Amino acid sequence: MSTLTQGASGRRAASVPTRRLRGLAWLMARQHRTALIACAVATVLGTAWIVYQRGAMLDALHGAGWPGKPGSEVDGNVVNAITNDLNSAGSALAFLPVLLGVFLGAPLISADQENGTARLVTTQSVSRTRWLVWKVGFALILAAVTTGILGLVYAWWWRSAGPFAANDWLNHPVFEVTGPTGVATALFTTSLGILAGALLRRTVASMASTFLVSGFVLVAAEFLRPRLDSPRRLAYPLDGQRPALLDHVVVVDEWFATASGKLYGWGTCAHDSAPEKCRSALGIVDRVADHYTKDQMAGMQWTAAAGFVVLAAALVGALLWRARRRAL
Repeated sequence: MSTLTQGASGRRAASVPTRRLRGLAWLMARQHRTALIACAVATVLGTAWIVYQRGAMLDALHGAGWPGKPGSEVDGNVVNAITNDLNSAGSALAFLPVLLGVFLGAPLISADQENGTARLVTTQSVSRTRWLVWKVGFALILAAVTTGILGLVYAWWWRSAGPFAANDWLNHPVFEVTGPTGVATALFTTSLGILAGALLRRTVASMASTFLVSGFVLVAAEFLRPRLDSPRRLAYPLDGQRPALLDHVVVVDEWFATASGKLYGWGTCAHDSAPEKCRSALGIVDRVADHYTKDQMAGMQWTAAAGFVVLAAALVGALLWRARRRAL
Protein backbone atom coordinates (compact mmCIF):
# COMPACT_ATOMS: atom_id res chain seq x y z
CA MET A 1 0.00 0.00 0.00
CA SER A 2 2.85 2.36 0.87
CA THR A 3 4.51 1.56 -2.45
CA LEU A 4 1.38 2.54 -4.36
CA THR A 5 1.09 5.78 -2.37
CA GLN A 6 4.71 6.69 -2.98
CA GLY A 7 4.32 5.91 -6.66
CA ALA A 8 1.27 8.13 -7.00
CA SER A 9 3.00 10.95 -5.13
CA GLY A 10 6.05 10.63 -7.36
CA ARG A 11 3.92 10.80 -10.51
CA ARG A 12 2.11 13.93 -9.25
CA ALA A 13 5.41 15.60 -8.41
CA ALA A 14 6.79 14.74 -11.81
CA SER A 15 3.73 16.13 -13.55
CA VAL A 16 4.10 19.59 -11.95
CA PRO A 17 6.24 21.78 -14.24
CA THR A 18 9.31 23.33 -12.70
CA ARG A 19 9.35 27.12 -12.76
CA ARG A 20 12.56 28.69 -14.01
CA LEU A 21 11.80 31.92 -12.13
CA ARG A 22 11.24 31.84 -8.40
CA GLY A 23 10.39 34.22 -5.62
CA LEU A 24 10.17 37.90 -6.47
CA ALA A 25 11.52 37.35 -9.98
CA TRP A 26 8.53 35.13 -10.75
CA LEU A 27 6.16 37.61 -9.07
CA MET A 28 7.46 40.53 -11.15
CA ALA A 29 7.21 38.60 -14.41
CA ARG A 30 3.74 37.31 -13.52
CA GLN A 31 2.29 40.55 -12.18
CA HIS A 32 3.68 42.77 -14.96
CA ARG A 33 3.47 40.34 -17.83
CA THR A 34 1.34 42.78 -19.85
CA ALA A 35 4.05 45.45 -19.73
CA LEU A 36 6.70 42.82 -20.43
CA ILE A 37 4.86 41.51 -23.49
CA ALA A 38 4.07 45.02 -24.74
CA CYS A 39 7.71 46.11 -24.55
CA ALA A 40 8.87 42.89 -26.20
CA VAL A 41 6.37 43.28 -29.04
CA ALA A 42 7.30 46.96 -29.50
CA THR A 43 10.99 46.08 -29.61
CA VAL A 44 10.58 43.25 -32.11
CA LEU A 45 8.16 45.09 -34.40
CA GLY A 46 10.12 48.33 -34.18
CA THR A 47 13.38 46.57 -35.01
CA ALA A 48 11.79 44.72 -37.94
CA TRP A 49 10.28 47.94 -39.30
CA ILE A 50 13.59 49.82 -39.09
CA VAL A 51 15.44 46.97 -40.81
CA TYR A 52 12.84 47.03 -43.59
CA GLN A 53 13.03 50.82 -43.92
CA ARG A 54 16.81 50.74 -44.07
CA GLY A 55 16.73 48.15 -46.85
CA ALA A 56 14.15 50.17 -48.79
CA MET A 57 16.25 53.31 -48.36
CA LEU A 58 19.39 51.66 -49.72
CA ASP A 59 17.47 50.19 -52.64
CA ALA A 60 16.10 53.64 -53.49
CA LEU A 61 19.52 55.25 -53.24
CA HIS A 62 21.19 52.60 -55.36
CA GLY A 63 18.40 52.92 -57.90
CA ALA A 64 19.06 56.69 -58.00
CA GLY A 65 22.73 56.07 -58.78
CA TRP A 66 24.34 56.54 -55.36
CA PRO A 67 27.17 56.00 -54.45
CA GLY A 68 28.24 55.98 -58.09
CA LYS A 69 27.40 59.67 -58.35
CA PRO A 70 27.63 62.43 -55.72
CA GLY A 71 24.83 62.89 -53.25
CA SER A 72 24.11 66.37 -54.64
CA GLU A 73 23.05 64.77 -57.93
CA VAL A 74 20.60 62.28 -56.41
CA ASP A 75 16.92 62.88 -57.15
CA GLY A 76 15.52 65.36 -54.62
CA ASN A 77 12.31 63.36 -54.18
CA VAL A 78 14.33 60.35 -53.03
CA VAL A 79 16.32 62.46 -50.60
CA ASN A 80 13.18 64.09 -49.19
CA ALA A 81 11.53 60.70 -48.68
CA ILE A 82 14.59 59.43 -46.79
CA THR A 83 14.72 62.55 -44.64
CA ASN A 84 11.03 62.32 -43.79
CA ASP A 85 11.30 58.64 -42.87
CA LEU A 86 14.28 59.26 -40.59
CA ASN A 87 12.57 62.23 -38.96
CA SER A 88 9.29 60.37 -38.40
CA ALA A 89 10.94 57.30 -36.91
CA GLY A 90 13.25 59.41 -34.77
CA SER A 91 10.37 61.49 -33.42
CA ALA A 92 8.42 58.35 -32.53
CA LEU A 93 11.39 56.84 -30.69
CA ALA A 94 12.08 60.14 -28.92
CA PHE A 95 8.54 59.99 -27.50
CA LEU A 96 8.99 56.40 -26.29
CA PRO A 97 10.54 57.34 -22.89
CA VAL A 98 7.47 59.45 -22.11
CA LEU A 99 5.21 56.49 -22.91
CA LEU A 100 7.31 54.25 -20.68
CA GLY A 101 7.04 56.72 -17.84
CA VAL A 102 3.28 57.04 -18.24
CA PHE A 103 2.28 53.42 -18.89
CA LEU A 104 5.08 51.50 -17.15
CA GLY A 105 6.33 53.71 -14.34
CA ALA A 106 3.18 55.48 -13.14
CA PRO A 107 0.98 52.36 -12.61
CA LEU A 108 3.80 50.27 -11.14
CA ILE A 109 3.08 51.11 -7.51
CA SER A 110 -0.11 53.19 -7.72
CA ALA A 111 -2.05 50.23 -9.13
CA ASP A 112 -0.89 48.06 -6.22
CA GLN A 113 -1.96 50.78 -3.77
CA GLU A 114 -5.40 51.07 -5.34
CA ASN A 115 -5.91 47.30 -5.38
CA GLY A 116 -4.48 46.70 -1.93
CA THR A 117 -1.67 44.52 -3.30
CA ALA A 118 1.02 46.72 -1.81
CA ARG A 119 -0.30 46.30 1.73
CA LEU A 120 -0.73 42.56 1.21
CA VAL A 121 2.81 42.01 -0.10
CA THR A 122 4.48 44.08 2.59
CA THR A 123 2.77 42.02 5.32
CA GLN A 124 4.42 38.84 4.04
CA SER A 125 7.94 37.61 4.70
CA VAL A 126 9.39 39.94 2.07
CA SER A 127 10.51 43.33 3.41
CA ARG A 128 9.02 46.49 1.96
CA THR A 129 12.41 47.76 0.77
CA ARG A 130 13.31 44.50 -0.95
CA TRP A 131 9.94 44.40 -2.71
CA LEU A 132 10.37 48.00 -3.88
CA VAL A 133 13.90 47.36 -5.13
CA TRP A 134 12.64 44.46 -7.22
CA LYS A 135 9.72 46.48 -8.58
CA VAL A 136 11.86 49.48 -9.50
CA GLY A 137 14.66 47.32 -10.88
CA PHE A 138 12.26 45.37 -13.08
CA ALA A 139 10.74 48.55 -14.55
CA LEU A 140 14.07 50.30 -15.12
CA ILE A 141 15.70 47.28 -16.74
CA LEU A 142 12.70 46.78 -19.01
CA ALA A 143 12.76 50.47 -20.03
CA ALA A 144 16.52 50.43 -20.60
CA VAL A 145 16.47 47.27 -22.73
CA THR A 146 13.57 48.48 -24.87
CA THR A 147 15.02 51.92 -25.61
CA GLY A 148 18.58 50.60 -25.88
CA ILE A 149 17.81 48.04 -28.58
CA LEU A 150 15.64 50.40 -30.62
CA GLY A 151 18.21 53.17 -30.27
CA LEU A 152 21.00 50.93 -31.55
CA VAL A 153 18.97 49.83 -34.56
CA TYR A 154 17.96 53.42 -35.37
CA ALA A 155 21.60 54.55 -35.14
CA TRP A 156 22.51 51.77 -37.60
CA TRP A 157 19.86 53.07 -40.01
CA TRP A 158 20.91 56.71 -39.57
CA ARG A 159 24.58 55.96 -40.21
CA SER A 160 23.65 53.98 -43.33
CA ALA A 161 22.09 57.14 -44.81
CA GLY A 162 25.58 58.63 -45.16
CA PRO A 163 25.46 62.16 -46.60
CA PHE A 164 21.66 62.08 -46.62
CA ALA A 165 21.42 61.93 -42.81
CA ALA A 166 20.63 65.22 -41.13
CA ASN A 167 23.64 67.48 -40.59
CA ASP A 168 21.76 69.34 -37.87
CA TRP A 169 22.03 66.42 -35.45
CA LEU A 170 21.84 68.79 -32.48
CA ASN A 171 18.18 69.58 -33.19
CA HIS A 172 17.33 66.20 -34.69
CA PRO A 173 15.73 63.27 -32.78
CA VAL A 174 18.90 61.26 -33.44
CA PHE A 175 20.52 63.07 -30.49
CA GLU A 176 17.74 61.98 -28.12
CA VAL A 177 17.41 58.42 -29.43
CA THR A 178 20.90 57.08 -30.11
CA GLY A 179 23.83 56.47 -27.81
CA PRO A 180 23.22 56.62 -24.05
CA THR A 181 20.70 59.47 -24.24
CA GLY A 182 17.61 57.43 -25.06
CA VAL A 183 18.31 54.89 -22.31
CA ALA A 184 19.06 57.57 -19.71
CA THR A 185 15.93 59.51 -20.65
CA ALA A 186 13.81 56.37 -20.24
CA LEU A 187 15.35 55.73 -16.82
CA PHE A 188 14.42 59.26 -15.76
CA THR A 189 10.84 59.20 -17.05
CA THR A 190 10.17 55.72 -15.62
CA SER A 191 11.59 56.73 -12.22
CA LEU A 192 9.47 59.87 -12.32
CA GLY A 193 6.36 57.80 -13.01
CA ILE A 194 7.14 55.38 -10.18
CA LEU A 195 7.62 58.17 -7.64
CA ALA A 196 4.50 59.97 -8.86
CA GLY A 197 2.50 56.78 -8.40
CA ALA A 198 3.83 56.26 -4.88
CA LEU A 199 3.02 59.84 -3.87
CA LEU A 200 -0.34 60.33 -5.58
CA ARG A 201 -1.58 56.75 -4.99
CA ARG A 202 -3.95 57.03 -7.97
CA THR A 203 -3.06 55.57 -11.35
CA VAL A 204 -4.78 58.09 -13.61
CA ALA A 205 -3.49 61.09 -11.66
CA SER A 206 0.01 59.59 -11.66
CA MET A 207 -0.05 59.03 -15.41
CA ALA A 208 -1.24 62.58 -16.11
CA SER A 209 1.36 64.19 -13.85
CA THR A 210 4.13 62.03 -15.29
CA PHE A 211 3.18 63.06 -18.80
CA LEU A 212 3.18 66.78 -17.95
CA VAL A 213 6.34 66.85 -15.83
CA SER A 214 8.40 64.63 -18.13
CA GLY A 215 7.31 66.68 -21.14
CA PHE A 216 8.38 69.90 -19.40
CA VAL A 217 11.76 68.45 -18.41
CA LEU A 218 12.47 67.12 -21.90
CA VAL A 219 11.63 70.48 -23.48
CA ALA A 220 13.93 72.21 -20.97
CA ALA A 221 16.68 69.67 -21.74
CA GLU A 222 16.33 70.41 -25.46
CA PHE A 223 16.68 74.12 -24.72
CA LEU A 224 19.85 73.49 -22.66
CA ARG A 225 21.36 71.07 -25.17
CA PRO A 226 23.62 73.62 -26.95
CA ARG A 227 25.23 74.38 -23.58
CA LEU A 228 26.51 70.83 -23.13
CA ASP A 229 29.73 71.77 -24.93
CA SER A 230 31.44 74.87 -26.26
CA PRO A 231 30.96 75.54 -29.98
CA ARG A 232 33.95 75.80 -32.24
CA ARG A 233 34.64 79.03 -34.09
CA LEU A 234 35.63 79.50 -37.71
CA ALA A 235 36.58 82.89 -39.20
CA TYR A 236 36.84 83.63 -42.91
CA PRO A 237 37.26 86.84 -44.94
CA LEU A 238 34.26 89.10 -45.26
CA ASP A 239 34.40 89.02 -49.04
CA GLY A 240 35.62 85.44 -49.24
CA GLN A 241 33.71 82.32 -50.18
CA ARG A 242 31.83 80.49 -47.45
CA PRO A 243 33.91 77.43 -46.39
CA ALA A 244 32.49 74.07 -47.47
CA LEU A 245 32.98 72.81 -43.90
CA LEU A 246 30.00 74.87 -42.75
CA ASP A 247 27.70 72.80 -44.96
CA HIS A 248 28.43 69.70 -42.87
CA VAL A 249 28.31 71.04 -39.32
CA VAL A 250 25.67 72.51 -37.00
CA VAL A 251 25.99 76.28 -37.20
CA VAL A 252 24.49 77.86 -34.07
CA ASP A 253 25.47 81.49 -34.53
CA GLU A 254 27.19 83.81 -36.99
CA TRP A 255 28.98 87.09 -36.43
CA PHE A 256 30.99 89.86 -38.03
CA ALA A 257 34.46 90.42 -36.60
CA THR A 258 37.17 93.07 -36.70
CA ALA A 259 40.87 92.34 -37.14
CA SER A 260 41.27 92.56 -33.36
CA GLY A 261 38.59 89.93 -32.82
CA LYS A 262 35.76 92.19 -31.69
CA LEU A 263 32.42 90.64 -32.62
CA TYR A 264 29.31 92.30 -34.03
CA GLY A 265 25.90 90.72 -34.52
CA TRP A 266 24.94 89.26 -37.87
CA GLY A 267 22.45 92.05 -38.44
CA THR A 268 25.01 94.82 -38.04
CA CYS A 269 24.52 97.51 -40.74
CA ALA A 270 21.88 95.34 -42.41
CA HIS A 271 19.43 98.24 -42.57
CA ASP A 272 21.99 100.87 -43.49
CA SER A 273 21.74 102.42 -46.96
CA ALA A 274 25.36 101.40 -47.61
CA PRO A 275 26.01 98.25 -45.51
CA GLU A 276 29.51 97.64 -46.86
CA LYS A 277 30.67 101.16 -46.01
CA CYS A 278 29.08 100.90 -42.59
CA ARG A 279 30.93 97.68 -41.81
CA SER A 280 34.15 99.09 -43.18
CA ALA A 281 33.81 102.08 -40.86
CA LEU A 282 33.48 99.69 -37.92
CA GLY A 283 36.62 97.82 -38.99
CA ILE A 284 34.78 94.59 -39.84
CA VAL A 285 36.94 92.33 -41.99
CA ASP A 286 35.78 88.77 -41.19
CA ARG A 287 32.72 86.59 -40.88
CA VAL A 288 32.66 84.20 -37.93
CA ALA A 289 30.60 81.02 -37.52
CA ASP A 290 30.11 79.23 -34.21
CA HIS A 291 29.42 75.57 -34.89
CA TYR A 292 29.41 72.02 -33.55
CA THR A 293 31.07 69.21 -35.45
CA LYS A 294 29.86 65.62 -35.51
CA ASP A 295 32.75 64.40 -33.35
CA GLN A 296 31.30 66.47 -30.47
CA MET A 297 28.01 64.59 -30.59
CA ALA A 298 29.05 61.59 -28.49
CA GLY A 299 30.50 63.70 -25.68
CA MET A 300 27.40 65.89 -25.54
CA GLN A 301 25.17 62.79 -25.46
CA TRP A 302 27.10 61.31 -22.54
CA THR A 303 26.86 64.60 -20.67
CA ALA A 304 23.11 64.75 -21.22
CA ALA A 305 22.76 61.08 -20.23
CA ALA A 306 24.70 61.69 -17.02
CA GLY A 307 22.26 64.44 -16.08
CA PHE A 308 19.24 62.19 -16.65
CA VAL A 309 20.83 59.32 -14.70
CA VAL A 310 21.49 61.63 -11.75
CA LEU A 311 17.86 62.76 -11.82
CA ALA A 312 16.67 59.14 -12.00
CA ALA A 313 18.89 58.16 -9.07
CA ALA A 314 17.55 61.07 -7.02
CA LEU A 315 13.95 60.04 -7.75
CA VAL A 316 14.57 56.40 -6.81
CA GLY A 317 16.42 57.50 -3.69
CA ALA A 318 13.48 59.69 -2.68
CA LEU A 319 11.12 56.76 -3.20
CA LEU A 320 13.15 54.38 -1.02
CA TRP A 321 13.63 57.04 1.68
CA ARG A 322 9.89 57.67 1.81
CA ALA A 323 9.12 53.94 1.92
CA ARG A 324 11.26 53.50 5.01
CA ARG A 325 9.55 56.33 6.85
CA ARG A 326 5.91 55.54 6.13
CA ALA A 327 3.77 52.73 4.79
CA LEU A 328 2.78 52.61 1.15
